[in-house]
Amino acid sequence: MTGLPYVLLSCAMSVDGYIDDASPERLRLSSPADFDRVDGVRASCDAILVGAGTIRGDDPKLLIRSQARRARRAERGLPPDLTKVTITLGGDLDPEARFFTTGDSPKLVYAPPRTVPALAERLGDRAEVVDAGDPPSLTAMLADLGARGVRRLMVEGGGEVHTAFLTAGLADELQLVVAPFFLGDPSAPRFVGPGVFPQSPERPMRLAESTRIGDLVLLRYLIGGGRG
Repeated sequence: MTGLPYVLLSCAMSVDGYIDDASPERLRLSSPADFDRVDGVRASCDAILVGAGTIRGDDPKLLIRSQARRARRAERGLPPDLTKVTITLGGDLDPEARFFTTGDSPKLVYAPPRTVPALAERLGDRAEVVDAGDPPSLTAMLADLGARGVRRLMVEGGGEVHTAFLTAGLADELQLVVAPFFLGDPSAPRFVGPGVFPQSPERPMRLAESTRIGDLVLLRYLIGGGRG
């Protein structure tokens, strides 16, 4: 699928595969050193994507934190921050969310056609709302991003979004950080949900790197069975 961006999935999880607990407060699975590593990965990309549920639940800014990295991007003729991207079915997005109110780079919302008019009116000039089909197509979204000059897309979740990219065979790389504890709560969200994954025992991912970050471990996989 020539012209689609390189898709890098990034996630931190517990040893038993959970990306959060069931409490109202966000569980920190990572460390300052790993947050800085992720900031460096962001700085190497053109756009960053999270699902609408992540915007509602975590209210992320999705900005590059390091001033030095921002300056280096500017020296290369790139905007200091990444284009922010989300995909929604129902259009339940708050224009006051930090996704929309922070950073000067474009914000893109991909939605089904029935949702586009009302959502575009509600978000106003804070984001461009794009018809991605009904139901929204990840391939159509990636093709549109590629046409806008996005060559490298970082996907930071949540679980439904990671599952969708992996099961569709549209991910090229997975950077998975494992935290040194268990959660064991069946009501808590997991890294991925049920699905038919092309990354199977017959077509496994290739481990390109394993790195110790304190008591965390980073596993960087190049994904077989998909585009990569």
